[in-house]
Amino acid sequence: MMCPFCRNGETSVIDSRASTAFVIRRRRKCLSCDRRFTTYEKIEESPLKVIKKDGSRVPFDREKIRAGLEKSCYKRPISDESIEQIISEIEASLYEQFEREVPSREIGEKVMESLRSIDHVAFVRFASVYREFKDVNDFVEELAPILREDRLR
Repeated sequence: MMCPFCRNGETSVIDSRASTAFVIRRRRKCLSCDRRFTTYEKIEESPLKVIKKDGSRVPFDREKIRAGLEKSCYKRPISDESIEQIISEIEASLYEQFEREVPSREIGEKVMESLRSIDHVAFVRFASVYREFKDVNDFVEELAPILREDRLR
């Protein structure tokens, strides 16, 4: 690491700690001028591409997930913190599971899985758009497993 003061290339690390997710804060000391400075190291992630239904590829954008969740959760008792947590969990899962490309259907399924566990109305709203329901029978088919689960409780 080059000293920002004297441009010497010899420094030593005095202290190192994690500051936020995937960021490391290092306190350094120049071996030439003895001045101290702080550096932050962040892991460089390769951008994830989403493979759309039509075969096109677009960069992953967590804001698209947020928009879908917010529409589905409109006027439902779901906090912004819960929505942010769902988005973060889905994003982490995608980066863990896929290296470069992820099919859009995987993202949709993960969103539906998350919504199914927290709010059935929001789940059906999202599913109706995601699965492109054509008529009432599509709603009934999607609701049948949920209704069975509720009866067993």
